[in-house]
Amino acid sequence: MSTAPAQAAHSRSVEQPDFEVVVIGAGFGGIGMGVELRKAGIHNFLIIDKNSDIGGTWQANTYPGVAVDIPSVYYSFSYEPPKVWSRMFAPGAEVKQYADQVVDKYGLRPRILLNTKVVGGEWDETNHLWRGKLDTGQEVSSRFVVGAVGGLEVPKMPEIEGIDSFGGKIVHTAQWDHDYDYTGKRIAVIGTGATALQLIPEMADIAAQLTVFQRRPIWVAPKPDFPIPAIAKDLMVNVGPLRRALRAAVTLGIDFGISGVGVFHSRIPGLVKLAQRGGGAMYRAQLPDDPELAQRLTPEYAPGCKRPSVSNRYLRTFTKDHVELVTDPIKKITKTGIVTADGVLRKADVLVCATGFRVMDKGYTPPYPLIGRDGLDLGEFWDRHHYQAYQGVTIPKFPNLFMITGPYGFAAGSYLAMIECTSRHAARAIKEARRRGATAVEIKQEPHDAYYAQCMRRGSKTMWLSDACEGSNTYYVNYQGDPAAIRPSTHLEMWWGNKHFPFNHYSFTQLPGRTGVVHTGELDEVRPASFTNDDLAEFFRTRRLSVRT
Repeated sequence: MSTAPAQAAHSRSVEQPDFEVVVIGAGFGGIGMGVELRKAGIHNFLIIDKNSDIGGTWQANTYPGVAVDIPSVYYSFSYEPPKVWSRMFAPGAEVKQYADQVVDKYGLRPRILLNTKVVGGEWDETNHLWRGKLDTGQEVSSRFVVGAVGGLEVPKMPEIEGIDSFGGKIVHTAQWDHDYDYTGKRIAVIGTGATALQLIPEMADIAAQLTVFQRRPIWVAPKPDFPIPAIAKDLMVNVGPLRRALRAAVTLGIDFGISGVGVFHSRIPGLVKLAQRGGGAMYRAQLPDDPELAQRLTPEYAPGCKRPSVSNRYLRTFTKDHVELVTDPIKKITKTGIVTADGVLRKADVLVCATGFRVMDKGYTPPYPLIGRDGLDLGEFWDRHHYQAYQGVTIPKFPNLFMITGPYGFAAGSYLAMIECTSRHAARAIKEARRRGATAVEIKQEPHDAYYAQCMRRGSKTMWLSDACEGSNTYYVNYQGDPAAIRPSTHLEMWWGNKHFPFNHYSFTQLPGRTGVVHTGELDEVRPASFTNDDLAEFFRTRRLSVRT
């Protein structure tokens, strides 16, 4: 019997990828992933982002009043203290500066391609690589792909009759128009979530009339915000033990106050009821002259059901003569304003949609088709079988694919703390694949299913699926009725699970005939701060790499 076919298969030519790793998204998720790749000794990577600058959420969200809603010391990477933050709760512009600080410190700019959108990706089983499709019509291939598209990525416009007929200015908070003059206008705001409570006091300062349409009220805690003295900032930047102690204290406080209460609600239901009564008393104390207004602003669901928020101005804004709180449902939008169910038309010049984002929503997470083994589409799989991922990072049948903000990956608290955990998970797996000479690494079905079962078991007992959160419409719970946006664990468990997962939870395989991973060119030459699609095409051509149009 001839052995020629077997020999030919053994010696067949295998396509080399353009990059070892492609990271989708240049927000903090992509930035954190780039840092972890650097630390792991992996330098042949490309970070792609559809926007004109880095920063993700903090590049897109520039509405008046935007700021972090947890203490700044916790909203940063543990390995890189922020040098620019001036307040206990850093304003958005300073968070964007911090993103620039990290990118420059770790030399990531030469690896970032802006103004380029990934519109799809497909696993190539023959060559063990991913083929990414760009909105330019080009294709970029890589051994590994990391999805670092954040949860607050796709703005959600309200689905209200007649919105397209409005004759004035319409703006979503994530697409703020700074060229428009809002001063002296009749401004209508739809939404009273975590974004709206930052924006509404700012709009009240400049509007001739401000009308706020509230579907559900929000819990707002006092904001212990103050300028950080220069000496304190220097100490936090230069004295590592002090900074770590402060971060640990904040982490423990959030773990107990948010994660602990939310996850272990069934064991301490009395604490949640006590917090709700205390919150109602606080609202009445802040609005002593108008108990009816206090009642309309007080949620009927428990604190913690929705994203926790802080403000010292929000509640009192509604006591101003030119500010109106409307709780009647919106019936339709006309050319001149908004009509509520009682038939009243409230005229407006500006319509501000503070209506959030599509989180774990069908067709939007991921916001592009990803095709794994056997033609399996990730979005369709999640839609049919519910959102799931091992440690929030990997899914069976999607080898060499990692996520930074995957389902059941975020223990409520700091997104940057979660990014550290999940990006280290991805870098650890990629580095181990390198060490073994593997061309594919894939989470095994059994450990994946065990993690998902644990999340479902715990999730069913969390506060977010209890009667305490009925009517809250929290984005923590998706359209399938699952709390997929939240990992039902403490921060410590999230950190430990991502840092110490057993390698035997993964399968490491190698293409037939390969004796090790061949790493493509290292891109070590100095490149401009960003490069265009034409530059990328030329870069590919000079390296004899594939550009498909």
